[in-house]
Amino acid sequence: MAAVTASALALTAAGCGGGGDDGKEGESGGEGKSSVTVDLPKLTGEKLQVAAVWTGAEQKNFKAVLDEFEKRTGAEVSFVPTGDSISTFLGTKIEGGQPPDIALLPQVGALKQFAAQGKLKPAGEEAQEQLEKNFSQGWRDLGTHEGRQYGVYFKAANKSLIWYNTAAFENAGVEEPGTWDDFLRTARTISDSGVAPVSVGGADGWTLTDWFENVYLSQAGPEKYDQLAEHEIKWTDPSVKEALETLGELFGDKTLIAGGPEGALQTEFPKSVTQTFAGGDAPEAAMVFEGDFVAVNISSDTKAEIGTDAKVFPFPAVGGESPVVSAGDVAVALKDGKGPQALLTFLASTDAAEIWAKAGGFISPNKELDLKAYPDDVQRDIAKALIDAGDDFRFDMSDQAPASFGGTKGEGEWKALQDFLKNPDDVAGAQKRLEAEAAKAYKN
Repeated sequence: MAAVTASALALTAAGCGGGGDDGKEGESGGEGKSSVTVDLPKLTGEKLQVAAVWTGAEQKNFKAVLDEFEKRTGAEVSFVPTGDSISTFLGTKIEGGQPPDIALLPQVGALKQFAAQGKLKPAGEEAQEQLEKNFSQGWRDLGTHEGRQYGVYFKAANKSLIWYNTAAFENAGVEEPGTWDDFLRTARTISDSGVAPVSVGGADGWTLTDWFENVYLSQAGPEKYDQLAEHEIKWTDPSVKEALETLGELFGDKTLIAGGPEGALQTEFPKSVTQTFAGGDAPEAAMVFEGDFVAVNISSDTKAEIGTDAKVFPFPAVGGESPVVSAGDVAVALKDGKGPQALLTFLASTDAAEIWAKAGGFISPNKELDLKAYPDDVQRDIAKALIDAGDDFRFDMSDQAPASFGGTKGEGEWKALQDFLKNPDDVAGAQKRLEAEAAKAYKN
């Protein structure tokens, strides 16, 4: 997949366009209208609640998907934002006897946790039919627990991309780097030109787990990656030390990070994007690392055009191959009934995926979705690389972990890596904290 992605991301594509679905019932709106591919029951008068972490443009685009479901079924669907700590949010709602009907979980570990507790409802026959038709075995397996299908992966992500401001690169006279050493040399040259090289959204701990995972997968290899993801090896393993030392080469150099480590720890993910692209020819930073969803923030919050002002290259190779880490949001039902099952079925269809794909900032693991649905070649190529990989991909490690370790704000891996960003010289201390938190979470 790394090779496919590397070639696919030699991008000179046109800007990211928007699009909606204004077609009549029975058709998908926009160019190349297609017939409805899934039958849904009439749910007139039924009210459903859907919870997810999405805000801003992502929330708006997902609501367009829910609007289409409402139009086809007659149900009334409300969206509830959960904040970053979705497991905590859902745990509180479940204890209070008021869980949402559907939740979209960004962590595999959260799905397994709630399924093991008996809090999730298995996917029904209609949803499973759509899954078998539209998804590879690997994506179906990620939505299971102990052999039962619970989840539908509606949204995927390629989290191994470096987005850069083309003006900053041109002014510094640098090109896209291919290796970690080249990346650091490029960053130092950009710094000498008067622009902070790298924008880091350290206030959101999940961005730091993505930094670590990409370095670790490339440097330690997929076998070690799988072992660490399952906690079959400890975080005190020498391979973790090596990855943290490598990451410390960036985090430990204040001249390479916008605002230095202290500034990065106060920078949330959306700001890490805008300060890279909102300044025109004088940005606050030249590069920002994150997934394909960065396109949403660039298009919504800046005047930069993707493919012209903003371009992307694969995460640099660290000793081995250039890494490819995937992630995704899985829809699960927390209540019985025709409504929740109908929504799971809809989210597993190409009909639902097409709506958000046309709007941009979205990659679907649905292999039957026509790639023409994506608004530009940038997103089309990223989606094609993901689909072409089939089952040969590595899923975000922190999202596979128990939520208390890999998916909770201010705790576990998020907090330990924020502490490491603040003090990247303390590799041994970071390893001890990571292992102590992981041991506690996996035991529970």
